[in-house]
Amino acid sequence: MRPEPATTAGNDTEPALAWWSATVPVAMGYVPLGAVFGFLFVQAGGEAWLAVLTSIVVYAGAAQYMMIPMVAAGLPWGTIALATLVVNLRHAFYGLSLLDRWPAQGWARWYAVFGLTDETYSVLTTLPAHTPTQHWVAITAINQGWWVLGTALGAWLGAQATVSWQGLDFASVTLFAVLAVEQWRRRTSAVPMWLALGAYSVAYPLSPANALVLSIAACVIAAVLWHPRETAHG
Repeated sequence: MRPEPATTAGNDTEPALAWWSATVPVAMGYVPLGAVFGFLFVQAGGEAWLAVLTSIVVYAGAAQYMMIPMVAAGLPWGTIALATLVVNLRHAFYGLSLLDRWPAQGWARWYAVFGLTDETYSVLTTLPAHTPTQHWVAITAINQGWWVLGTALGAWLGAQATVSWQGLDFASVTLFAVLAVEQWRRRTSAVPMWLALGAYSVAYPLSPANALVLSIAACVIAAVLWHPRETAHG
């Protein structure tokens, strides 16, 4: 029997709905945070269109905030590039953990590398192991779209009037809280979560300024050394 048209249409729309629903928590943080960046960029003397272009071409989150005073101070581009590399060096660890699931196609692979952020990584690691490349790339692109949208809104407001954005940085905290809950709900083992909490708890009293780097390094070493016991089946 030939399938009903309505059923086929429903199957076609389900992946797209899944992409959008997976990025909703990210949108709740990226739109306001991107808006703050666009606003600050314009208030520092930059052009609104350049703020949007930065979020399209650079797309580096915290590094974009860092570059505003550096550009305003007239620092060399090499210095800014080096600082951006140091701030985003943690993404190298993210990429290493995704090597076996990375898109094989050239353009998709390079865009996935470019668009990998903390929040996108958190969403991608909750996807099933055999998720199609199209789904992977779509989620990455939609997340960047939220950031660009927020930047455009903030840049427009920054060009119109002076508005207080104090307190909106808390959106980043709530965003990571939501993503952490999603990671916990989809866990196959509780060890990584407790390991991360323990590593940060030890690293922060030792060096508050470098706690994140130290805890990430400790988790990477533990992941290399840890060999979970495999359960025999059948």
